Amino acid sequence: MGVLSALLFAGCGGSDLVIGATPTSTATSTPAQSATPTATPTATPSSNLGDPLSGGQTTVFNATIAAFGQPARNLPLDSRTDFFVGNALFNRSWVTAPSSTEGSDGLGPVFNARSCSSCHFRDGRGRPPIEPDESFVGLLFRLSIPGETANGGPLSDPAYGGQLNQQAVLGVPAEGRATATYTEMPGMYGDGDPYSLRAPSYDFVDLAFGPLDNEIRVSPRTAPFIFGLGLLEALDDETIVARADPDDRDGDGISGRPNRVWDLRREAAVLGRFGWKANQPTIEQQTAGAFRDDMGLTSTLFPAQNCPPVQSECLAAPTGGDPEVDQRKIDVVTFYTRFLAVPARRDVDNPDVRRGEEVFDRIGCTDCHTATLVTGAVPEAPELSGQRIHPYSDLLLHDMGPDLADERPDFEADGREWRTPPLWGVGLIATVNRHTLLLHDGRARGFAEAILWHGGEAEPAATAFRTLPRDERAALLRFLESL
Repeated sequence: MGVLSALLFAGCGGSDLVIGATPTSTATSTPAQSATPTATPTATPSSNLGDPLSGGQTTVFNATIAAFGQPARNLPLDSRTDFFVGNALFNRSWVTAPSSTEGSDGLGPVFNARSCSSCHFRDGRGRPPIEPDESFVGLLFRLSIPGETANGGPLSDPAYGGQLNQQAVLGVPAEGRATATYTEMPGMYGDGDPYSLRAPSYDFVDLAFGPLDNEIRVSPRTAPFIFGLGLLEALDDETIVARADPDDRDGDGISGRPNRVWDLRREAAVLGRFGWKANQPTIEQQTAGAFRDDMGLTSTLFPAQNCPPVQSECLAAPTGGDPEVDQRKIDVVTFYTRFLAVPARRDVDNPDVRRGEEVFDRIGCTDCHTATLVTGAVPEAPELSGQRIHPYSDLLLHDMGPDLADERPDFEADGREWRTPPLWGVGLIATVNRHTLLLHDGRARGFAEAILWHGGEAEPAATAFRTLPRDERAALLRFLESL
């Protein structure tokens, strides 16, 4: 097909575990480890000013390359076995079936990665290719055609399924591959300083089953960092829905709304909270879905091979069992991601950081990037209960304007809507993942470009940033580096 432009909003790599790391925050003291949840405050301040504990008592003080791979600080030692087993499975490279290592076979038949950590390197963010001949691993392409499934989800392409798989096992054709090009779009800040944004477009070549459908909808998506998911799952539905204002009744121009998605375990439509469009309801379903869609590995939640009917070689390929990833493995990887800790903020007392936080709030960024929330009661995970956290997200869908739209609905999310991504830990992406490519498709080369791409409901905030004095822009960026 022709060039597909993707103008949208905003990982699978290894985990490096450093237990008991020396605190690197500028806070004057490090709270003692405790499995006892903090008391729920009577009020939820809009600001995180001066608080390094982004994840409440789960927070770890680690600013090294291992910052995203630590267990929750208040996770008792006798509960950490499953965490380390899950870490090992997260980093396991799966192989083609049949294999002598039966617990690790079943890869594919078509796939994009051989391990979870191939995309979420060190539990962090993926990125698009940088070199012309570099393969797409940290960036994938969701596919759908007009219509929806019986459960309200996007309708998969009949030949290529719901995601383009650019690799395959021996004897099975890979579905195709993508190439990316970028067009520079120059602009100017209010004070005359120049900037440039890069707009991506994608070609799909070597397609094994004919051209993509004329009405195909393509959504490029980088792998997000995966720490802090347990805290987001621990938020009560009411806490998230209370911030929704789909009809903008208060007239502030912000119309956040929840996505309602299908929960396979409960067999019901529930609140979505994970993924770029909040299209997954639970960590377990997100985990099992990634095993199937990214690595071609079946589970009890997703028992069918990822082979559309026209892909006969894929359907005939040997499997690694039924299912290929048993429920015990899904459970421990889910446990691992549920208890990956949020790293502490740094330099919270720095005057520029404090000033930048004030500017961030003043120009309206916290209207969507909610600074402070409190988790609910989680009887099976008291470590996550009653935590005052600073995710800088409301987990709601927002219209981000035409430049960031993928025009691909996902349950109740339309083609211009994206979930507000959490910002905790973003200041450590450069340290952990060795890049600063941001937004859902990695188009933004740093925080400033990411802000300038904001449109729709966020356009007033982006305009305010663009017209700030140079010193206030610098302070705001310095604040983001502290998260």
